Amino acid sequence: MPDVLERTEVLDPVPARALGDLLGVPVPDLAGGAGLPPLWHWVYLLERAPVADLGPDGHPVRGTLPVPPGPGLRRMWAGGRVRTRGPLRCGEPATRRTRVLSVAEKNGRSGHLTFVTAGHQVLQRGEVVVEEEQDIVYRQAAGTPAAGPGAPGTPGPGPEVPAGTGEREVEISPVVLFRFSALTYNAHRIHYDRDFCREVEGYPGLLTHGPLQAIAMAEAARAADGAADGGVTFSYRLVAPLFDNQGLLVGAARGPDGTTVTTARDRHGRQTATGTLTRG
Repeated sequence: MPDVLERTEVLDPVPARALGDLLGVPVPDLAGGAGLPPLWHWVYLLERAPVADLGPDGHPVRGTLPVPPGPGLRRMWAGGRVRTRGPLRCGEPATRRTRVLSVAEKNGRSGHLTFVTAGHQVLQRGEVVVEEEQDIVYRQAAGTPAAGPGAPGTPGPGPEVPAGTGEREVEISPVVLFRFSALTYNAHRIHYDRDFCREVEGYPGLLTHGPLQAIAMAEAARAADGAADGGVTFSYRLVAPLFDNQGLLVGAARGPDGTTVTTARDRHGRQTATGTLTRG
């Protein structure tokens, strides 16, 4: 594998419109030259691995960056940081460059873990428009002695916490998860194959994508703050798994320092992700 993977394509507005419809959020005037909102570059410049390069869980095992550090490992998207320097426009070519920034090995309560940070740059008109770091964690497969405790189950019956000020509910269903997987060319079976989730991974249901939660939080910030074009940094962290029967509510609030703090939770108030949007 080369140290840097590079992909170039003309950005078609169709994926952006599909993402807007999926989330039920307004789509900027892309034909008029408006830039994509923060994180919407995730539906572009995608790796499209051949089926022969996919592992049993549907995730690429070769021809990709980062390459999984070993066979049969579970892959989890843990968080990241995205800096948008300027508008990323449709109708023009863009290039994404990907490389591995760091690898760290640790042992914890859940067994042996490999932490990988992947770096991405998206260039347009010869300038870097988006800079990104993605934190990915690899852990042992379910059922192995080194895997540690299984995934947390669905919370027991309890009162639902209604949407508060600045919160909105985002539909989470098998259809939504399947369509988001299709839109991002993500074949990871934990998002659409319920039998695989239960029988192989030990999960109680379909797992909601970390990127879907991150985009939903960034959209909550856009609604609260009006952040659309460049000059923003969005940092996010995924803190607990979210399954398809638990619902998703996202919220955003301006902080005293001018940042916008975002949250994602299930219907019972259990937090699953956090984020912070900073201008400049």
